[in-house]
Amino acid sequence: MSPEEFYNLLENNGFTLSQEQKNQFERYFSLLVEWNEKMNLTAITEKSDVYLKHFYDSLAPVLLGKIEKDDTRTLIDVGAGAGFPSIPMKILVPSLKVSIVDSLNKRLIFLNELAKELDLKDVAFHHARAEDFGQDKNHRENYDIVTARAVARLNVLSELCLPLAKKGGTFLALKAAQSQEETAEAKSAITTLGGKLMEEISYELPKTQDTRYLVIIDKKKETPNKYPRKAGTPNKKPLV
Repeated sequence: MSPEEFYNLLENNGFTLSQEQKNQFERYFSLLVEWNEKMNLTAITEKSDVYLKHFYDSLAPVLLGKIEKDDTRTLIDVGAGAGFPSIPMKILVPSLKVSIVDSLNKRLIFLNELAKELDLKDVAFHHARAEDFGQDKNHRENYDIVTARAVARLNVLSELCLPLAKKGGTFLALKAAQSQEETAEAKSAITTLGGKLMEEISYELPKTQDTRYLVIIDKKKETPNKYPRKAGTPNKKPLV
């Protein structure tokens, strides 16, 4: 997908990018490739693939109507790596208040530089394991939206993410293959953690027709205090 095809697809979805936004996506691509030579940020570096599989795919929550054009809610992205999906969404919806938590400090150095270069406002970066972050009273039950993309299986991911969502908030999980199997496996864990599975939307990426899924989980009640469990435990002993 060329940048022009990317812009046109967004326009067809009701989002006409300003020149500044186009420049931000272009600069994002350049910095991603440049920094990727120093550290492992992504295996995808071809421009057409980055625009399709990183930028466009990251925008699914917006393009599917789960985040509005002028949304001012708070969003925390768990394990965002090189900034996906939250930074593309922040470029498209500048009014979002975005935070990212990641366990690897060198990725956060990249993200800080990225935010500075793109002149992004209302962004914050936190160096922590998601399990520890979810027990931090300054962040627990504090966010309107929690996102995660390709971080872990859904039952594990729910334990890392749902504690951060405030009651009435939403957890949006961007998943690739085997989503339905994961969703069935995670239903009990989601309930235990105070969530309710609302919807699972399948969509295809343009050009490749690869299937992707957006799993929508609403936070109905507070997460019991013992979750998330200590670092490493959710992955070793997933909730069932």
